[in-house]
Amino acid sequence: MSFKIKRGLFKFDLTDHHAVLGIPINADTKQARKQYLKIARSLHPDTVKSKSDVEKKQASELLSKLVNPAYEQLSKSASQNEYQLVLSQTGKRLAGERNKPALESDIAKQLARAGANIDTAYQTALKQLASSQYEDPAQALKTIAEISELNMVYLMCKQGSGVGVKSKAQPTGSSNASPKSPTGSKPPASAQAQPEKTSPVDPYVRRAQEYIKKNNYAKAVLELRDALKLEPNNSSCHAMLGMTYLRQNQVTMAKVHINKALASNPEEPLALQGKKALDRIMGQTTPSSNKSSAAASQSKSSQQQSKKGLFGGMFGGKKK
Repeated sequence: MSFKIKRGLFKFDLTDHHAVLGIPINADTKQARKQYLKIARSLHPDTVKSKSDVEKKQASELLSKLVNPAYEQLSKSASQNEYQLVLSQTGKRLAGERNKPALESDIAKQLARAGANIDTAYQTALKQLASSQYEDPAQALKTIAEISELNMVYLMCKQGSGVGVKSKAQPTGSSNASPKSPTGSKPPASAQAQPEKTSPVDPYVRRAQEYIKKNNYAKAVLELRDALKLEPNNSSCHAMLGMTYLRQNQVTMAKVHINKALASNPEEPLALQGKKALDRIMGQTTPSSNKSSAAASQSKSSQQQSKKGLFGGMFGGKKK
């Protein structure tokens, strides 16, 4: 059974774990667990309702190759937060692009026209699709694709702010509507909302994300360094570069770029997470003189696990 999906967020080489579980992109770990248990019961070989051997095999493959990895990604707060950061950046990037992704499903097209009712419309449409998502294993991938299109539309309309902890509400009306003055007339062109501009570093960041997903950190570093030549103070690039160095155990270089990210933007989420990881690592690498070599070795192992747990879930595992 082929698991290639070319719609919604999957089109951007991003595995949509929320679409696989049929939960909102701002769902917490408890919601992820509740939905996972429900799906696992319906797909497990001992409880699956399918009668034919073909359908049972499809159900088993869906559970092991899609559902289980999705739950593993979303069940831990650290990896979920990093993944949500990627979703937020993706939503902002897509919202700023002139050529919007084409939509195939009617339900996604309706959501794109929801305007101020985007949140309610999104939840309603998602529940409609998720309610029967895995009843027919042969149709499950199609439903996942449709849910991912919903997620993509929602992210674009919210410009990434619908991910994780709710930020200040942004206008969600039609992009063609112009704000009016108290008198009812349109304000001057200079006062009208301008479309979000794309950054010249975006292509470099996208390529770096793809390399990181494949554990090709050397090429990711090159892409991010090229990006910083264009925008030397880009906090997101510095943070991502710092985390990439951290994943390679290059603590000194990681510290340099994470500090630069925080200097440019003290609220940079990924840099704040990297700072916490560095603080833990630096605390573990200063054992007292009376500790045995075995204890020091155990500390080193803990450092590696700490970095892996924080950063490893950001872009998913190595592709097989």
